[in-house]
Amino acid sequence: MCGFTGYVGKNIDKKIIKDMNDMIIHRGPDDSGYYIDNDISMGFRRLSIIDLSHGSQPMKNEDSSMIITFNGEIYNFKELKKELTKKGHKFKNNSDTEVIIHGYEEYKEKIVDKLRGMFAFVIWDKKNKELFGARDYFGIKPFYYYLDNDLFIYGSEIKSFIKHPDFKKEINSEALKTYLTFQYSALDETFFKGVYRLKPGHYFKYKDGNLTVKSYFDYTYEESSKKLDTLIKEINREVSESVRYHKISDVKVGAFLSGGVDSSYIVSLLKPDTTYSVGFNFEGFDETVDAKRLSEILKINNKSKMINCDEFMEGVKKVQYYSDEPHANLSAVPLYYLSRLASDDVKVVLSGEGADELYAGYSEYNQSPMFLKYKKLPFGFRKTIKTIVQKLPKFKGKNFLIRAGSNLEDYYIGQAFIFNDKEANDILTNNYKTNINFKDITKPYFDKVKDKSDVIKMQYLDMNLWLPNDILLKADKMTMANSLELRVPFLDKKVFKQSLNIPTNYKIYENQTKYAFRQASLKTIPTEWSKRRKKGFMVPFSIWLKQENIYREVKRTFESDYSKQFFNVDKITKLLKEHHDGIKNNCRKVYTIYCFLLWYKAYFIDMD
Repeated sequence: MCGFTGYVGKNIDKKIIKDMNDMIIHRGPDDSGYYIDNDISMGFRRLSIIDLSHGSQPMKNEDSSMIITFNGEIYNFKELKKELTKKGHKFKNNSDTEVIIHGYEEYKEKIVDKLRGMFAFVIWDKKNKELFGARDYFGIKPFYYYLDNDLFIYGSEIKSFIKHPDFKKEINSEALKTYLTFQYSALDETFFKGVYRLKPGHYFKYKDGNLTVKSYFDYTYEESSKKLDTLIKEINREVSESVRYHKISDVKVGAFLSGGVDSSYIVSLLKPDTTYSVGFNFEGFDETVDAKRLSEILKINNKSKMINCDEFMEGVKKVQYYSDEPHANLSAVPLYYLSRLASDDVKVVLSGEGADELYAGYSEYNQSPMFLKYKKLPFGFRKTIKTIVQKLPKFKGKNFLIRAGSNLEDYYIGQAFIFNDKEANDILTNNYKTNINFKDITKPYFDKVKDKSDVIKMQYLDMNLWLPNDILLKADKMTMANSLELRVPFLDKKVFKQSLNIPTNYKIYENQTKYAFRQASLKTIPTEWSKRRKKGFMVPFSIWLKQENIYREVKRTFESDYSKQFFNVDKITKLLKEHHDGIKNNCRKVYTIYCFLLWYKAYFIDMD
């Protein structure tokens, strides 16, 4: 695990690439490396995990005609190495990095299809003056790029770009409105104008100032007719094998553990020396109790930490800096402290991200029997009822009737919906209002699964938006902020392929989400843990926001001079006061605005 940065173009300078590389030292404090020629400057930060003595980067092939920097882990590198050795390739070390560069020599861009793991990398072809780069199938590892005339900058984190003298640091005025809806940066172009994410499952080539980006990974849901028992065995087999691959390391491996089924399943298969948990000292907000109980049952040591209010408020600021873009998922803060806790002992941890998307674990996927029954009525009738009740005052069942009278595509955007389009534009100043609405972002994904069930539509959207842009982004950035490598065994090619075949009636069964998955977990964890409902990290910010000191701190930020550039201050302070006074629960809306303003201060005020 590591980080890289670099650029192609004029102004090649060792000091520039060193300054850029130093911005991401947290991603790899163990070592740094550089490659510079007349056309490219490459920087690398290393967190040593595999082949501790010989895995330094940038790494060259035999004749030094190709140079690679790579972030991630390739779990099938030993098998690929044998295959490439038979084809005549000579290896100098035991790293997975060298396998990628020889694989590219042999297979060119097709090498990405052979890799099993998480990755973002670039390979510089010195002879042809061409840069090739790729990002893994699910977006576990980040990759950003910036193209301005003859300058092409790339890297693991945007903050490194800022140190390049020709990088134009400008805010993307179109990004704010959609962020207010999704709670994360949802456009292809980031909050930094001209900076884009390389999408998951994509690769690029850059030569002579021209950039081409192509998709190499897509999938379809083909529900099988296999019996439940067969599917359970397949799930357990694939997950068990994936955990075995994901624990390959030359350093000690630990695991994150909450009270839920996903991390519990991973821990029961991995059996690490130590598990790590965090919580809050509030009733209903502490998962450390269940984590400790399971660790005791499995005879594993558990280390935990309770996060207080002051730590949380300080953590929010750190999250905005390390995330590169504003990020309003409350769980990022406890994840930051969880990562810091684990990094005292280990360099690698396993975690349960991805299970909810693969096996249908979110509560939104579990449409109630009443909802499904009502939806059997003619759509025209349901739509008429919806039109009528929308104009009525709030009453119990109003939201039910509105949703049941709508197509899924008209209201579902993923696991967070903070401000609707009208609400977002209402609080923004004129320069940041846009006509972009959430359906402009979700429609291309829904179109690809238009003939599938609502459950599959939600899964597909979450796999392509929520998972890479929220869940995996915070997982990578918060762990790497603490120089910790996080691995996610559920997001494995073979595990994923098997999950595509599970019929909807085995995903949601008897009012229980990811049913087949939970049944498979019973092979190794107690029934109590397998039946736990999805919670996520529960954070008491709504309670803290009513405290006078926290209220005043947020209010000062809302009323700051820089806030007036983006928001109608009267309207956002009204949201804050309503929450403080107990009139409305505006916690998520307030937090989303607050996170953006902290991010803006970190990158456009404190850095200037």
